[in-house]
Amino acid sequence: MDLQKAIDNLTKRGFKTRYFATGAEAAAAVAAELHGTTVGIGGSKTVEALGLYETLSRDNEVFWHWKQPMEEARAKAAAAKVYLCSANAIAETGQIVNIDGNGNRVAATSYGHEKLYILAGVNKLTPDLNAALWRAENVAGPLNVRRFGTDLPCAKGEPKCHHCGSPRCINRVVTILNYPSGGIGETHVILIGEDLGY
Repeated sequence: MDLQKAIDNLTKRGFKTRYFATGAEAAAAVAAELHGTTVGIGGSKTVEALGLYETLSRDNEVFWHWKQPMEEARAKAAAAKVYLCSANAIAETGQIVNIDGNGNRVAATSYGHEKLYILAGVNKLTPDLNAALWRAENVAGPLNVRRFGTDLPCAKGEPKCHHCGSPRCINRVVTILNYPSGGIGETHVILIGEDLGY
């Protein structure tokens, strides 16, 4: 893993990229920047581990379907001024990959917010785009599915996508951010020197 290469390439592509050694430092920095606004959060074990829902709720209106009624929270998160999520993989060459089942999170990384924050531990870094796509599909996806206790093929044995096509499959939509989307005001990438999320 070449952290500096990832930072340099993300920055060259136009992402506002920062590195923090710890999750606590990253969470404090994000919280210091957001006051009196609306914040949507996508499904993210990283954001959960950083405690950002609780911290940001002190002086922002925060919408997260993991903490509030699902459909209403997703709709309000989609309309929020700021959106927080993680990435399934970030290539050292500067591309950001996410997969999704319902599409709410990947849609929010592409359009409709004044600011997007993508927070990711160094465990999400891969050498190149092909490796990032592989990681999203065969590491992040299966590990995420196992949280739900389903009987999908990827929930058993070695983590691997079986392309089962089940209605509960979360490998239904894949996005690659080659550059910040024109539909987002600012895209911040926060890299953290810890293993966080899937």
